[in-house]
Amino acid sequence: MSTTNTIVLRPRFKKELPLRSETVLKTFENSKVTQQDFIITRIDDHVFIKYPKAKQHFWSPQLHLEINAIDENSSLLYGLFGPNPTVWSLFMFFHFMVAALFIGIAVWAYTNWSLDKTYSMQLSIMMLLVLIWIALYFIGSVGKNSSKKEMHELYAFMNVIIQKERKE
Repeated sequence: MSTTNTIVLRPRFKKELPLRSETVLKTFENSKVTQQDFIITRIDDHVFIKYPKAKQHFWSPQLHLEINAIDENSSLLYGLFGPNPTVWSLFMFFHFMVAALFIGIAVWAYTNWSLDKTYSMQLSIMMLLVLIWIALYFIGSVGKNSSKKEMHELYAFMNVIIQKERKE
């Protein structure tokens, strides 16, 4: 699981499997009862693997898998790591709020500039918003880095399930 882009906050990967998609999906579904380390949820072609509530913290990752059939005997697995969807939505809300404020204050600064009024306060606020946006990025990076071990555990678990199906 290597990502060449270090800026990415929600790492993605893709694997081609020499197994039928329905077989892989059934294997994940059956593993719900054979193990207790992870919570596995299946919805159509999607599988969600996450930690139980007792082991979760604010930045706990979950692994979203989408398994699509290529032909009768092979499938393509798409994986996406990310925090709890509620955490991610809140995080994105803050990003969009900063962007909306930046645009609004930029319009205010342009208006003052075109009316030959002072606009230094608006420029200062815009610089502060840029710093807040950078801080949000680094907070997200810290959250991702604090979850790397857990992401590797989720990835290893996924591989164990797939390897088990290959052997059978």
